[in-house]
Amino acid sequence: MKIYTKTGDLGQTSLYGGKRVFKSDQRVASYGGIDELNTVLGMVLVNLSDEKIKKFLGQIQHDLFLIGSTLAGAKLDLVSLEVRVGEMERLIDSLDKNLPELKNFILPGGGEKGALVHFARSVARRAEREVVNLNVSENVDKKILVYLNRLSDLLFIIARYINHEEKQEEKVWKGR
Repeated sequence: MKIYTKTGDLGQTSLYGGKRVFKSDQRVASYGGIDELNTVLGMVLVNLSDEKIKKFLGQIQHDLFLIGSTLAGAKLDLVSLEVRVGEMERLIDSLDKNLPELKNFILPGGGEKGALVHFARSVARRAEREVVNLNVSENVDKKILVYLNRLSDLLFIIARYINHEEKQEEKVWKGR
């Protein structure tokens, strides 16, 4: 399979099924955001040592391919996303119960690993906004919307958990 096809040289790409659209199309922005998120999660994975979290985020990467393919027009079964949302919620609750109670907003950061997960969280939020924007003009399956919202919650808790485990201080935002 050739990597370059030259069919996108003038700013168009093909959706699943062959329909040609401009690369500025909201559908392309949506699955592009998912691809960017998946790439950042790959960066997170190579930097983490917690095997349980690494395994879970590896599963998330597969889910993101499913979501990206669906956003590109593939008709795929998304029931697994509902199952994964439940798993995310259980992991959030499990990690959160060992963390200090949050009484203020915190600044993204802490240690290097925690900061990287915070970055992934912000990329997840941006990808979610792109998909929500697509949903304004075209119906996006609700399972995708719920999944992306919960994923950024999970990444927030993972960042806090990693910082806590590595004894990295969370800096509190001090409003003016």
